[in-house]
Amino acid sequence: MSEDDLGAVPPGVGTIVVGSFPLSSGQWIPPHSHTKHQLAWSRHGVLGIAVEDTYWVLPPTRALWVPAGVVHRTGATRDAVLRCLYLEPDQCGLDWTEPTPVGVNGLLAHLIEHLSRQDLADDVRLRAEAVVPDLLHPLPTMPIDVPRPVDGRVRAVADALLADPADRRSLEAHARAVGVSRRTLTRLFVDDTGMSFDRWRTHVRLRAALPLLAEGRSVARVAHATGYATPSAFLAAFRRTVGTSPRRYLDGDAVFEASDTSL
Repeated sequence: MSEDDLGAVPPGVGTIVVGSFPLSSGQWIPPHSHTKHQLAWSRHGVLGIAVEDTYWVLPPTRALWVPAGVVHRTGATRDAVLRCLYLEPDQCGLDWTEPTPVGVNGLLAHLIEHLSRQDLADDVRLRAEAVVPDLLHPLPTMPIDVPRPVDGRVRAVADALLADPADRRSLEAHARAVGVSRRTLTRLFVDDTGMSFDRWRTHVRLRAALPLLAEGRSVARVAHATGYATPSAFLAAFRRTVGTSPRRYLDGDAVFEASDTSL
């Protein structure tokens, strides 16, 4: 996707370009970057944005600020329309240098839709654009990192878990499957991904769980689909890793409580 795809705001009208891109379920836009800052959001459906090994799930209650020049991939787990604001870096008062999730309330959602109109008078557009930075409030929840391993043995285990997050085989069983000892696979996982096997698997499971939760599935069904024996075990892992409950995360009013330091 190039900047030419975004169209252009006529000279003197404003500095925010609004882009709209239909995405079908499972469709991903290949890695790309923009010369402008981007605020990515969808009123319907669930977006996913990946920056290297870090992954954000975006229900309609949240958007992601992607700074200019940051390479990212964008996709949808349900049919959605990716609605983006593109802001000129030299005319934007925000100095966020890292991808940052923001809460989307009714006012910001209506403002994004308002700015997408082509029939706004110049003074109306300028007043609307001036309000946008005041409505961007960062959310303190943790993104979910799933580092991709390089070692062939670790990658084989990782591929199996990515294909089936509900796989409940033990570390020892996975070690046997790739022909190494439990101790060796333990060391290889940490050396290759910077995480223990248990922590890495937890991140894979939660990354798979978030779109299901955002689509309205029950905690019990999501827990079963991602390999947890009980809903309470899933909720404990979610809170420990993400820093809040699934409901508060999806509602966009999450309060950071704890980091994932126990695995």
